[in-house]
Amino acid sequence: MFGNISSFFSPDMAIDLGTANTLVYVKGKGIVLNEPSVVAYTIKDGVKKALAFGEDAKLMLGRTPGSIEAIRPMREGVIADFDVAEEMIKHFIRKVHKRSTLTKPRVIVCVPHGATPVEKRAIRQSVLSAGARKAGLIAEPIAAAIGAGMPITDPTGSMVVDIGGGTTEVAVMSLGDIVYARSVRVGGDRMDEAVISYLRRQQNLLVGENTAERIKTSIGTARMPDDGRGTSMEIRGRDLLNGVPKETEITQAQVADALAEPVQQICEAVMTALESTPPDLAADIVDRGVMLTGGGALLGDLDMALREQTGLAISVADESLNCVALGTGKSLEYEKQLLHVIDFDS
Repeated sequence: MFGNISSFFSPDMAIDLGTANTLVYVKGKGIVLNEPSVVAYTIKDGVKKALAFGEDAKLMLGRTPGSIEAIRPMREGVIADFDVAEEMIKHFIRKVHKRSTLTKPRVIVCVPHGATPVEKRAIRQSVLSAGARKAGLIAEPIAAAIGAGMPITDPTGSMVVDIGGGTTEVAVMSLGDIVYARSVRVGGDRMDEAVISYLRRQQNLLVGENTAERIKTSIGTARMPDDGRGTSMEIRGRDLLNGVPKETEITQAQVADALAEPVQQICEAVMTALESTPPDLAADIVDRGVMLTGGGALLGDLDMALREQTGLAISVADESLNCVALGTGKSLEYEKQLLHVIDFDS
């Protein structure tokens, strides 16, 4: 009887362990947590002690004193700092469950298609150490396609381009599995870095990651504005010439210029995928078009830039930010039908 109560208290969950954000989906409830993948900690006698996670820790990025460090334990879709990532996963699982004594959920986590066996093992181990009874892995492009409502189990070709914080996953699927996939290490983070280095180069202005992200989400665009300028916004940073804080203006045209390289890399990944797709599936993609998911899909006019390069119909998924988490969650709900794409190998 007690066993039943314990399982009642520990519904299975799906985790989208992203470079920028971590989302948690609880079976039967949907997405219950969406927080930045950031941890702040102090080091005392060589031991790391976590201070803050998620939203609270993100506020500390770039603003910490010497005694505190705020980091993102995920880099390019995989774990960069094992111990810190484990603490973060543990914290988010506890936050969702609130009853830490009885919880031993089964957890499905999405991983980039290009993750190595070592990286996959690290993610699985972190989830198990964080208190999961069993940890399953699902490829990110499959989760994104399921979350976007694409008919991936049909015997026709579907193409998804998932642009996350650390990686862009381009995949062609048919009959519920991946026919071709390519993972390129370019995403939202690379776009932020491009904005930072552009401002340093062109305006001798040094800005932080948070400012670069705000520029990208506010006026970021993948195409040069028609009037050659577009809208603009005020930004603050440090003048590199005399070292004092400075306020200046940046226009959409400048942002488009700054983002040209990462956007081009995404376009090239899509073109390579199309070239490598079997002809019959390529014909299906011409009919159906390409689906963009992930936070990067929200970059202004990215669908237009891809349409110009590929000549295909490009659409952005309805809840593009949440697609991977929703898809990973659906793989919990429809586990029997999708068992062949979930890797529970312990």
